[in-house]
This record gives sequence, C-alpha cells and structure tokens, in this order.
Amino acid sequence: MSTSADPLAALAALPGVPEAVDSVRKAVDRVYGHRVMRRRSAEITSEAALRGARGSAALSGADWALEEVRRRTDFSADDEARTVGAALRLAAEAGQLLSIWRQSPLRVLARLHLVAAGGAPAAPAGAGVDVPGGAGDTVGRPRLAGEPVVEPLVELPLPDADEVAGRLDGLSRLIIAGGSAPALVTAAVVHGELVALRPFGTYNGLVARAAERIVLINSGLDPKAICPAEVGHAEQGSEAYLAALDGYVSGTAEGMAAWIAHCGRAVELGVRESTAVCEALQRGAA
Repeated sequence: MSTSADPLAALAALPGVPEAVDSVRKAVDRVYGHRVMRRRSAEITSEAALRGARGSAALSGADWALEEVRRRTDFSADDEARTVGAALRLAAEAGQLLSIWRQSPLRVLARLHLVAAGGAPAAPAGAGVDVPGGAGDTVGRPRLAGEPVVEPLVELPLPDADEVAGRLDGLSRLIIAGGSAPALVTAAVVHGELVALRPFGTYNGLVARAAERIVLINSGLDPKAICPAEVGHAEQGSEAYLAALDGYVSGTAEGMAAWIAHCGRAVELGVRESTAVCEALQRGAA
C-alpha cells in the first residue's frame, strides 16, 4: 500500500491477483452475454439475490436448503430463522444503497446492520447483546468498549472499539477517494476488513458480505447483481472461508493474495450458479 493516490493498488499487483481479476472479468462477461440475459435479466437478478442470501446465511450458521428459504414466510421462530431473514432483508436492501455508498459508506454500513437486526426480537442465543427488534441502542452503530460480539463460526482475534473506529474511518476514506484498484480487490478488502473488525454486536458476516455485493455492483463489474459471491463463499465451505480470512488478518502479502483469490473464486462460482439459472430458463425448466 505504497501509493497515496490508491493504497489498494499494491494489492492488485500481488502474485496471483492479476490472474484472479482477469478470470473473474471473463466469467462475468460470459454470463452477461448469455442470450437469456437480453430478455429476462430481472428474473436472474431476483434469483441471484435469493441464492446469495441463502449462501450468506449458511456462512453465519443457518445452512438451509434453497427450497426451504423459498418456501418459508416466518423468519422469527429461532436463531437460524432470524439469520436467514436478516440475509434476505439485506439482499433486498443492498440495491437501494448504491448511490450512497461512495459518499457515505459508514452510513450504509449502519443501515445494513439496522436492516439485518430489524427483524430480530433478541440477539442470538447466549449473546448477551440487546437487539430487541430495533429498540436497542446497539443496533445500527459500531460497538463501544466492553460491548460483546456474537459472530457464529468466526473466532478471529477481536479488535477493541478504538481500533475498530480508526480502521472503519480509514476504510471509509479509501472508498470515498476511489482509485484504480480492480473491483474484486476493493470488494475483498471491504469484506475482509468488516469480518476482521466485527464492528457491530451481531450479524457482522452478513453485513460484510452485503457490502462486498454493493462494491461489485457499484463498480460496474456486476451492475445487474447477477453474480452472487455469497453463493461461491458458501460453496467453498466455511473451513476454506475461515482459512482465507486468517490470511487476510495476517496482513502478509501471501495471506492477502490468498484472500483476494478466494473472493475471486467465490464470484466465479456465483457466475456458474446464475449461468445454470439462465440455462434452466432457456429450457423452460425454471
């Protein structure tokens, strides 16, 4: 991160990253060129949002079958249902925040957490965090010193509140400044940084993956939101996801490159999922 104009540019030059960026770009171009996209792109977008939400929820401990997510209407019964409901709300909300992201990313993150927690009558079991359906003062703001965090499956070292505030400010400045770094690199950094920081008491993973989605859409890489990286993250499995996050948190060149490549593979698997949906629509099977 040596260039003042674009501190993320150095990450784009790490070994393996240019290849990952190029591979993602080609994969995205292929699905956008599918003949079904010319007439039925709205259906692909809708299906990608649903499948992305399912994948994101799976990485937060609620690994439901797609048809169960599609069928259910009540998402308040238990912790898993609330997690799936939060993921679905975030998928719907992300597209409404695109114009705000580059001007005020912290405002968007606060909104994402408010939306995620808004349907929860309480925090996940054993959390000890007050998130009573929007009434609690922990919702929609970064945590303060001493406030606990519940993030299923993630056991990375937890930065203190002062470090969180400083790093969120730095991330916000990077996003507002823009730069030449490829969308994949920026999206990976946003995602990795938010999971590493866990700035909110709950739902940090869901918020991080929604923010990654916003970057990919807003950058122009995936303007119609048909390449759900969340699907690919889930398909690679929680063990690989957490191992790649360890690389990001390490801050080493190798670790950062591995995390960016992991995110690239997630996008490509999301592309594969939407390509399959295109093919099914073309056959009249979906």
